[in-house]
Amino acid sequence: MSQDVISFIESLSLPWQVEVGKKLRLLVHEAIPEVEERIQYKKPHFLKNGHYAAVISPSKDAIAFMIMNTTNLEVPPNFEGPPERKWLKIRKDDTPDYEQLSELLVQASSSL
Repeated sequence: MSQDVISFIESLSLPWQVEVGKKLRLLVHEAIPEVEERIQYKKPHFLKNGHYAAVISPSKDAIAFMIMNTTNLEVPPNFEGPPERKWLKIRKDDTPDYEQLSELLVQASSSL
């Protein structure tokens, strides 16, 4: 666990973003027990065996949760992005399906 990632999430300006960021970080650690985390390109990146697995990317009105290595996955239509990486934009008062996110992350990272 990286104190830099913890500090980054806790310093987000909107309380709902802090809450969602913490949930997403915990989700990543549960889905990929051996995950490494670090701040890279000014946002939390999560790696498995040196390969990118996920990214938490906050913006002014949302948090995008990006899952890498998605080319061969069936990803729900509410995700955006090119075939090799997909992200879900989470906004205030959204209720993301964290179980679905976890399942997608497990599948996507299984070959890393």
